[in-house]
Amino acid sequence: MAVTLEQAQRVGYILLKALLRFSFMVANNLVAISSYVLYLIILQPLRLLDSKRFWYIEGVLFKWLLAMVASWGWWAGYTVVEWGDDVKVVSEDEAMMLVNHQATGDVCTLMMCLQDKGTVVRQMMWLMDHIFKYTNFGIVSLIHGDFFIRQGKAHRDQQLVLLKEHLDKHYRSRDRKWIVLFPEGGFLRKRRETSQAFAKKNNLPFLTHITLPRLGATQVILKSLVAQQENGTPAGGDAMVSESKSKGLQWVIDTTIAYPNAEPIDIQTWILGYRRPTVTHVHYRIFPIKDVPAEPEALTDWLYQRFIEKEDLLSHFYKTGAFPPLPGQAKALSRKMTLSNLWLVVIQSLAFLSGGRRDKNNLSLQLGLRFKFRQGPLPDYCKRQHTMGRRWAALDGERTGEELSRKVGHELDPAPWICVSKCT
Repeated sequence: MAVTLEQAQRVGYILLKALLRFSFMVANNLVAISSYVLYLIILQPLRLLDSKRFWYIEGVLFKWLLAMVASWGWWAGYTVVEWGDDVKVVSEDEAMMLVNHQATGDVCTLMMCLQDKGTVVRQMMWLMDHIFKYTNFGIVSLIHGDFFIRQGKAHRDQQLVLLKEHLDKHYRSRDRKWIVLFPEGGFLRKRRETSQAFAKKNNLPFLTHITLPRLGATQVILKSLVAQQENGTPAGGDAMVSESKSKGLQWVIDTTIAYPNAEPIDIQTWILGYRRPTVTHVHYRIFPIKDVPAEPEALTDWLYQRFIEKEDLLSHFYKTGAFPPLPGQAKALSRKMTLSNLWLVVIQSLAFLSGGRRDKNNLSLQLGLRFKFRQGPLPDYCKRQHTMGRRWAALDGERTGEELSRKVGHELDPAPWICVSKCT
């Protein structure tokens, strides 16, 4: 079949757009992630003096980084419509999100739709596959305190012990409030057959749009983060807890992500933007922690029931294009999630300005090391201000601004960098 001129033009446009978006993404990562790391290195003394303020600043920077990732999809036309309970009402409480997992784009979708949920992004912790540690965002997640979990039976028991230690060490000390978990333990396409075989063997429901969840990480999180009352029952929801102590986890948010025609978005699509504008649908259902059983067998049944409900939700969505109403509602209500383009532009501009300023400072240091200097007062006829806020006199002979420009490779104003020899 011959390719028409219109088809060729469209392919060319998609390829050019993908190349430009990829170039922007690479530049965005280089300036934003390096700035995040360097700022936090500079702020290490504050971490020793005032740990709470340090992690507040880190959380703000972390939210800005996630906003940049969200902007890649937002500007490509990948938007989100939300259904079910409004999670904004519990955004200041501690909560655990249980999310179905279809593709790498699930994480990007959550980064986008949680941006307008108050302090959630700033104070959240992610549980993700260990392979993400080796991506461009791995260093950010390591600093932020996210947990990378290794899959497989051989590692399962050890990983749960490490998760318990990680939560005890980092969750409260860094003022985290939300924790995001994908209980299926992998992507739908990779786990579906194994899950269906397990269900058939154990007389469990046969699921198509979802896989059966794994209990381990959910149980560890509940044991570690749910505050206990004196009688041993969990404190949460409407329970009364002393204000001087953490209330612990108060809510479990059952989160279901659905893509049109069951075609999930992956991270490559999110970055390159070669797919047509797409609306992703996210459904929330909030459960008070007092309704979540603590015993392993009862918790397993409760968790299985949530994922059976997810299967029903997704089946209804793929048939009708909408989620069904919540129990007690006559009609399902949806909310279109929006991001401010102005705010995204400001965040991106700050990142690139920060990267540019850092490069200038690096050039200053390189020039300072290239030439020999001695510190000393300058004569009255030379009042130039020199690099690093100090006054220097050069001992390297007669050098003009033009000579320096040729040596460095681009045009420089010599005044801030070096003083000609007549000042010595």
